[in-house]
Amino acid sequence: MQQVRPAAPQLEGVEPYDPKYIPAEVMISANENPRDVDLEIRREVEHAVRKVSLNRYPDPLANDLRDKIAEANGLDRDQVLLGNGGDELLFDFALAWGGPGRKFLNVPPTFSVYAYNALLTNTEVVEVPRRSDYSVDVDAVCERLAQGDIDFAIITSPNNPTGNLLTGGEVERILDASDALVMIDEAYFEFSRFTVRPSLEKHENLIILRTFSKAFSLAGVRIGYVLGSARVLDEFKKVRLPYSVDAVSQAIAGVIYEHRAQFEKGVDEIVAERERVIEALNAMDGVQAFPSSANYVLFRLDAARGIDGGDVWQRLLDAGVLVRDFSRTPRLENCLRVSIGSPEENTRFLEALNGILA
Repeated sequence: MQQVRPAAPQLEGVEPYDPKYIPAEVMISANENPRDVDLEIRREVEHAVRKVSLNRYPDPLANDLRDKIAEANGLDRDQVLLGNGGDELLFDFALAWGGPGRKFLNVPPTFSVYAYNALLTNTEVVEVPRRSDYSVDVDAVCERLAQGDIDFAIITSPNNPTGNLLTGGEVERILDASDALVMIDEAYFEFSRFTVRPSLEKHENLIILRTFSKAFSLAGVRIGYVLGSARVLDEFKKVRLPYSVDAVSQAIAGVIYEHRAQFEKGVDEIVAERERVIEALNAMDGVQAFPSSANYVLFRLDAARGIDGGDVWQRLLDAGVLVRDFSRTPRLENCLRVSIGSPEENTRFLEALNGILA
């Protein structure tokens, strides 16, 4: 049998990104919103979807939705670009600003897809690790950017999986340090009530990534967007796949965005539950929960007391509760991350963990 030519050399030894989707009774591992879209809004969604011509290609740039997002953010249409979830836009970022001979600045521990995309595009990764409390070492980041050879950087705020939030002053310092294009990933900003949107007025080297997947309960639909200067987004359009946001997703997201205020009650409930979970975790012997401004909590189990994070993760799964295992991840040793679910799901998780530790 004739052999096939090898794939691109940068793929050798690469493991495909694994979101670790494992069915369980309590799914609190993927930072999804525990509340589905309310029935009243779903009826409007169904009406909008019924009007979609399935035999026609969608608006390539989703201009109706772009206009809604632009107006809500005090921007022009050409300062907004939609994608098939934030994941597509992250890959487009690496395609447009990365490549052989170019450098990406990463601040681990953070979302692993950033470095993964750099690897796929033959981009060199330069790491400036976070401090022991997982805050960004802004002095070190600015010092490295000032060397002038970094092409792009991504900093999540709040950070995934640690929950840290960058201040506006810290972002301003980073943007002033060089001409590198800096993406602030605000996938979870609705839970922190803080955005760096005002900095767009002064900094062309800032781009903001957001998503419908978290606060707006649309993880299953795949809609993300970026805010930035028109000149920067024109570069994104050069690498963006045509028709990447399908007509059905555009129709659904348009209805959801018009009713975005109705999701605030659910966000408030998640924030209140987050604080309850943090308090309960810190009351357990051998557990350290880190502060969070997002819809998840990172916690570390005490290895000195013989508590193994991987073992605890498996025992939680055996009890029907799925959380995210970071216990073997560099700089996150013996840590697990729990997404904030419904009050009942959170209680079940806490009771299961307490039983395991006891």
